[in-house]
Amino acid sequence: MAETRSWSLKARVALAVGAVLGLGGIVVLSVALAYGRQAAREAYDRLLLGAASDIAASISIRDGAALVDMPASAFQMLALAPEDRIRYRVTGPDGTTLTGAEDAPAPPRQEGTGPVFYDGALGAEPGRYVAVTRRFAERSFSGPVRVIIGQTLRARQALARDIAGGALAVLATAGLAIGLFAWLATLSALRPLQRLGQALARRDPVDLTPITLPMPKEIAPMLGALNGFMGRLDRQAAASRNLIGDAAHQLRTPVAAIRAQAQDAQEETDPARRDRLLARIHERSVGLSRLLDRMLDRAMIIHRSDTAPRSAIDLRDVALEIYEALEDAPGGAAIRLDLPPGPVVVRGDALSLVEAGKNLAANALAHGHAPIRLGVAREDGTPLLFVRDCGPGPAPAILEGLGARFASHAPGGAGLGLAIAREVAQSHGGALRLGPREDGFEAALSLPRAVA
Repeated sequence: MAETRSWSLKARVALAVGAVLGLGGIVVLSVALAYGRQAAREAYDRLLLGAASDIAASISIRDGAALVDMPASAFQMLALAPEDRIRYRVTGPDGTTLTGAEDAPAPPRQEGTGPVFYDGALGAEPGRYVAVTRRFAERSFSGPVRVIIGQTLRARQALARDIAGGALAVLATAGLAIGLFAWLATLSALRPLQRLGQALARRDPVDLTPITLPMPKEIAPMLGALNGFMGRLDRQAAASRNLIGDAAHQLRTPVAAIRAQAQDAQEETDPARRDRLLARIHERSVGLSRLLDRMLDRAMIIHRSDTAPRSAIDLRDVALEIYEALEDAPGGAAIRLDLPPGPVVVRGDALSLVEAGKNLAANALAHGHAPIRLGVAREDGTPLLFVRDCGPGPAPAILEGLGARFASHAPGGAGLGLAIAREVAQSHGGALRLGPREDGFEAALSLPRAVA
């Protein structure tokens, strides 16, 4: 089968970190640009305001007219932006230009006498202006004198770019450092997976025991699932080995006997003795067929214990199916059905439970005393699927060994019926109960209650 290739975890982490850094860089760069523009505007607005305030402070009244003595300090402040052009204008109370460029735009109307900042054209370039008003109330001159001074935006834009560039350099350095640390952290985080892969590679192909490596809690569920999977494989492999071993052990003798008897019958000339030999061959063939059926049933039950899905089952339906399956069997008329009025629900595999119940009932038909009751009950809240007969049951010494494979104490028995029932009960989290009662002997599957 072709190998399905996908991106490595390292590549996925690198892509995720890169995407986060890229998006974060865009956000940080946008914020840095906005902050740079704001910082540059505030810094150069202070220069404009300082220059306009110096000019306003230099205005004096002489002979009823406002005189403007342009201070050198104002132009020294504006010289801090050598690449920018400036424009100024001083207007009297009636709006006439006392000095400066008459095309300098006037500020928008605003209440109060504080400084007014606004944008406007400065020749062919955009500019930034401030208007400062000084009021005079003298006998020879009364009214506001407004100082307007503007500057192009080259220095502001250069400062904003410098701030954004510095932020971008810091971001790039931090991004490289974060990327390096993320890469190292990824290598460290993936090291447990590498140890797990190496542990699996070093294992013998038939070693299916659980892996006991220390793992982080994020990887522990995967390790638990892997151990569970290997456990299921181990049980299936053990079942296959047992089936092969049991077949080799249990079938060798009856097959050899059938072959020997068939050879004797072939060579026998006495018709009566030949008939007896053929009858023995038939009897042994029937027993061998019964043994094979039980062995295959057991293998199927073990397989279903790990593969069949569990669902909510009413044990009354299981008992009814067992009763209908055995109703026409030899002696099946002796079975009586005993069901409660309400449902008895467990979680399990219906087919396995039916097979286990059929083995219990068949065992009672073969070795118990009629009448035989097949039913469902609850004892102390525990669901039971039981088969009861009126016989005394086996002796205590024999009872201890019942339920093991091939532990048969009856002629012609395969010794697998109760073993199958025990394995079904254990695979459902329950147990096989065998023991005498006041009115006879009981074999029952004790099962856990279904959790809602």
